[in-house]
Amino acid sequence: MILNAARAAAGHLFTPRFRGVFFKTLGITLVALAALWVVLRGAFMAYAWPFVDAILPGFPGWAGWLGVIAAVIAGIGLALALALFIAPVTAMVASIFLDDIAELVERQDYPSDPPGRPVPALRSLVLSLKFLGVVILGNLVALLLLLVPGINIAAFFVINGYLLGREFFEFAAMRFHGELEAKALRRAHAGTVFMGGMVIAGFLAIPFLNLLTPLFAAAMMVHLHKAVFAREKGLVTAY
Repeated sequence: MILNAARAAAGHLFTPRFRGVFFKTLGITLVALAALWVVLRGAFMAYAWPFVDAILPGFPGWAGWLGVIAAVIAGIGLALALALFIAPVTAMVASIFLDDIAELVERQDYPSDPPGRPVPALRSLVLSLKFLGVVILGNLVALLLLLVPGINIAAFFVINGYLLGREFFEFAAMRFHGELEAKALRRAHAGTVFMGGMVIAGFLAIPFLNLLTPLFAAAMMVHLHKAVFAREKGLVTAY
């Protein structure tokens, strides 16, 4: 079931309609990251650099190279901070288009089924902000656990697998059910949803391709929700 859903989602990624959504997502993401870089650099220059600049004059003239080293370290730090935000920002931007992705998948692969209903705009905004917070928190915890030998890589997959599986499955389910029913369906099939989330976490771990993670996750969970709901009702899935 999970592998079928993942394979079906991957088959959509490079189709013309998905490419259109991806390029819109990528364009907005790059603009958002550029703006974030300006904000981070401005905050550093305004609040942190004056302390560094005040210390340097106390060193001998031959130690002027310390300023260069400090600037290089600051640049690396800002780049790492920006890298930490790539996944959350991409997820936040892509969340704007999740209903478009779900509708494309439903229309193409389940034409005889009743179409899902777009999540209401206000609720969609709340879910997007919640999802942004979840992704940031998950990656911060995983980043801290990277310092703990033996569990670092496993922690990344488990944390992101649980959070991503939960949020994307509930999104797909809420196109057909109320929020409480969607949560109940997710809890009833928690193991399947978690394993689906682990597949998404694996996708997230692939550099550059991870920019497609929200689109892949949305498409995959549409398929997984269809399969889970069909199994629960004793029906046969389309694939």
